[in-house]
Amino acid sequence: MAHGVVRSAREIRRAVVTGGAGFLGSHLCEQLLERGVEVVCLDNLLTGSPANVLHLMEHPGFRLVRCDVTDYVHVPGPVDLVLHFASPASPLDYLKMPIETLKVGSLGTLHTLGLAKEKDARFVLASTSEVYGDPLVHPQPEDYWGNVNPVGPRGVYDEAKRFSEALTTAYRSSQGIDTGIVRIFNTYGPRMRPDDGRAIPAFIGQALDGRPLTVAGDGSQTRSICYVEDTVRGILEMAASTHAGPVNIGNPDELSMLELARWIVQLTGSESTIGFIDLPVDDPKVRRPDTTRAEELLAWRPSVPSAEGLRRTVDWFAAQREDRAAQAG
Repeated sequence: MAHGVVRSAREIRRAVVTGGAGFLGSHLCEQLLERGVEVVCLDNLLTGSPANVLHLMEHPGFRLVRCDVTDYVHVPGPVDLVLHFASPASPLDYLKMPIETLKVGSLGTLHTLGLAKEKDARFVLASTSEVYGDPLVHPQPEDYWGNVNPVGPRGVYDEAKRFSEALTTAYRSSQGIDTGIVRIFNTYGPRMRPDDGRAIPAFIGQALDGRPLTVAGDGSQTRSICYVEDTVRGILEMAASTHAGPVNIGNPDELSMLELARWIVQLTGSESTIGFIDLPVDDPKVRRPDTTRAEELLAWRPSVPSAEGLRRTVDWFAAQREDRAAQAG
């Protein structure tokens, strides 16, 4: 693979974002619009919400279309870029919706690749660090094949993404489609759902309520957290390039769940205690991206320190709660 940023000769004027009303998708839509790109946002609103893109509705270059990409995808007019980000992404969601998760990774990827082929567009797949499973190699480079249990509870998400990577690669090699794969590590920031089951929104909600923070296991398992602004910048660098990937997009800033919980208690000024619950089945013990490839190929590295990103996220959740309280009162 060649080193350095190899930019596509194509100009991106119009993009399709599947899952565009979700947490990460809505930030992508916003950034594309800010860069002068017209955006067609496709979402069945299973885990996304129109509230995430409400502030974009008046933008002349933005269009929200409610549709399920596992059924059929049709977008009139030219398209230069397809970003396939539709999928339940938190364990709470994909454990509740296992079939939907597998379908959007398989049929959804098939249909959106078909759209990219029809439009001669660049296609970027949102894959995940979960393809590495409970890794036996640390940190995780892109050439590590992973340690995934296909019949465990997390298999519905892990294997959906592994299949979508294989399908994307097959379309590139057999159909000549311009594709790229990004493997996204734990992303956080404003617009996360408070009830989505992920550690950061759960911890923040518990701390703001003064409830005990529920840490799984003994809290020694690690994650690497990347602020959404940095993640989106990395994805769009990948979209503007000609690289196939996969490329890890994440922050090498690794911390334990217990450290994260204590940090959030401190940031919220809460008097919450920390409690412990059983570790979920097949929960990865460690997670940290090797970001060498992103640095060399895309000249990308995260720039928002975790302390700053978490402070912004806490502030956003606190403001949301105040708004809800004001509306209820």
